Amino acid sequence: MKHNRKWFFTVETVLAACIFILAIQMIVEKRSDHPPKISVIIPDSENHHWSAFRYGLKMAAQDTGSELLIVSTGKNLTAEEELELISQEIEQDTQAVILQPMPGADFDQKLKKLEKKIPIMLVKDTVSQNLPEATLPVAQPDQEAMGRALAEQLLEDYNQNLSGKTIGILLEAEAFPALASRMKGLKDTLKDTGAVFSWTASLSLEEPKQSSLKNKKQTDLVIALDNHSLTAAAECAAANDLHGALVYGIGNSTEAIYFLDNRIVECLIVPDEFSMGYQSLKELAEHCGKRFHKMQSVKVTYYVFRQETLYSEKNQEILFTMSQ
Repeated sequence: MKHNRKWFFTVETVLAACIFILAIQMIVEKRSDHPPKISVIIPDSENHHWSAFRYGLKMAAQDTGSELLIVSTGKNLTAEEELELISQEIEQDTQAVILQPMPGADFDQKLKKLEKKIPIMLVKDTVSQNLPEATLPVAQPDQEAMGRALAEQLLEDYNQNLSGKTIGILLEAEAFPALASRMKGLKDTLKDTGAVFSWTASLSLEEPKQSSLKNKKQTDLVIALDNHSLTAAAECAAANDLHGALVYGIGNSTEAIYFLDNRIVECLIVPDEFSMGYQSLKELAEHCGKRFHKMQSVKVTYYVFRQETLYSEKNQEILFTMSQ
């Protein structure tokens, strides 16, 4: 009798467990029937230099059946404003967020707490390197490798000898780890080549370009490490405010291509921002559809553009994404 009772309780326990698992599975499947809503928060979100990135997001949303919302933001987006926007999106039932974080006090730790509420994918990593990559995955190119590639193109133009050549470095903000990595790759590669680094300057989005650059010490070369700095340097070069300095840089806008095509820029390194947008959204969509799918960081490639090969068949595809 006792044996039969134990057997009965065992069967009941197993059946209850099966029903519980089935109920959970039905809830998850029901959730996955609805397309995931993914919000994107990037500074100056409507700026044309995000064109390829936005196009990649839209194509990934179409392919994965996701609902995409690119939050409208201004040029001077702050870390505090980003945190507020994430909270607002959570209230609007968004299921995941793609974010280019802006530097701010303890922002990385605050993001870490938010990530417990909602999946977050970073793009163009700008937060502290103390934030574990496993906690917040990042979609970006190899930043240091882009800096090295730019330096290698420069060395190729000068037959590996930059003895006595003076260089000015221009970047949006030294506080951005991504830009710091690009500068490291550049300087490490140019070490012991005879190059002299005359100055490093940060150019804010609101600062007048001509007035801030034409007063810099004259150099033989100006190297710009981001799209905003590159277009600023190119505009100054076009106005003869760089005193004949040649411009090399990293950029991802149609303006950057225009300056390259007109030989105002000597060489352009172009990160694959289409893939950055596509892969970041795809990774989040898969995570939303499969709760046990662990998100991974995504490394995208970059391209070397020269005026003489600008309109090659390979480059046409990249140029197309930048013009969308």
